[in-house]
Amino acid sequence: MQTGGGDLPAREAEESYADYAYRVLCDELIVLDIKPGEPLNDDVISRRLGVGRTPIREAMKRLESDHLVVAYPRRGTFAAGVDITDLAEISEIRQLLEPAASARAARMASPKTRQELKEFAREVDQLLGRQLGQRDLMRLDMRVHRTIYRATGSRHMEDVLIRYDNVATRIWSLVLEKLPPVSEHIAQHIELLDCIADGDADTAAQLTTKHVADFEQLIRSVL
Repeated sequence: MQTGGGDLPAREAEESYADYAYRVLCDELIVLDIKPGEPLNDDVISRRLGVGRTPIREAMKRLESDHLVVAYPRRGTFAAGVDITDLAEISEIRQLLEPAASARAARMASPKTRQELKEFAREVDQLLGRQLGQRDLMRLDMRVHRTIYRATGSRHMEDVLIRYDNVATRIWSLVLEKLPPVSEHIAQHIELLDCIADGDADTAAQLTTKHVADFEQLIRSVL
């Protein structure tokens, strides 16, 4: 069964049904509202999302390419497992890629994007003042990362980084209830967003390196 995480987000005006199904299911898989190993049934998901089976199948193919679901012949499709032992490898890869992405964004972002990053930094600051729950903080962290990836202007870099960030966030979700409030970890993004907006590539890369290292240390502290 797929119960999801409660109220469903609305489909955006220009969003296709397949994109909508992908967005909802991707979020539920990343934050483990759909548990690792849980079967995903097209009919059940179609009724729950109010979307036809063809868009659901399209979304499932994308999720499989993202390694978020696994399809077995004659058995069906299941949420991918989460292996906590992947943490060291994922962290090593992110230590290489994430600082490079932040530095590239600082160099390549358009004036419009730089202004949006400044505004987003202020939004993050305001949201952190609202004492968000752990899952909302986690989703905010994902928003920041995806905003930075998009600011690189490289579709290939963005795709790769999202894939590894998804894995890292699923590991995070696995131990979320054991962690202290992670607002301080999220707050590191405010200075980072400002550095990228200001074009300070070196400082942006340094802050990102520290952020990824702190993430690994945070997870290991509760293992």
